[in-house]
Amino acid sequence: MKQKNVANFEKVAGELIVSCQALNEEPLHSSFIMSKMALAARKGGAKGIRANSVEDIKCIREEVDLPIIGIIKRDYEDSEVYITPTITEIDELMEVNPEVIALDASINVRPKGESLEILMKEIKEKYPHQLLMADCSTINEAEMAEKLDFDFIGTTMVGYTKQSKGDKIESNDFYILREIIKHTTKPVIAEGNINTPKKAKRVLDLGAYSVVVGSSITRPQIITQNFVDEIKL
Repeated sequence: MKQKNVANFEKVAGELIVSCQALNEEPLHSSFIMSKMALAARKGGAKGIRANSVEDIKCIREEVDLPIIGIIKRDYEDSEVYITPTITEIDELMEVNPEVIALDASINVRPKGESLEILMKEIKEKYPHQLLMADCSTINEAEMAEKLDFDFIGTTMVGYTKQSKGDKIESNDFYILREIIKHTTKPVIAEGNINTPKKAKRVLDLGAYSVVVGSSITRPQIITQNFVDEIKL
């Protein structure tokens, strides 16, 4: 299974992955709509999809045959971690077998105080052939993710955690991305605030394995707001 997933996911090397997600409060929140968004992304040339929830992944798979990074966003009262926080979400995602499962790999407190090390051990014992991606927010977290033997490291959480507050993945010509690539041997997937084609090309030129773009393609309320904000300057 792992070799099959690796072969499928190799298709995204040097290519664009489109994140097709809409939260409950957003206008496009619908598995059907996300499946059509994925289809539009494929027609535009995307080579992979990042998707949230079992339901969305099922619908997306009916429309496209692209490799998928699967996640489940779920809030726990005792934790700031919300991207695939526990083995429960891993179990649910395994029902649809995404090529890669991404989970928060930050140093933030996890549900019930469980450590990332313990969670990774449980995942690898239960699903030894599943590819895993670490959503990180700092260089140190990326280095720890490599030690825990994640298959891929992502910059997904940069700027979204206390320890990375104020940081932006694109700052200083993608300094954090460049440092992570320099200090780890795992493939690094660039994600977060990559909102123009030029930035997407730049991160690939810097050595990112692939690039994930979401809001600037699939969240029209944010795209619209960017236009409105610029007009009002």
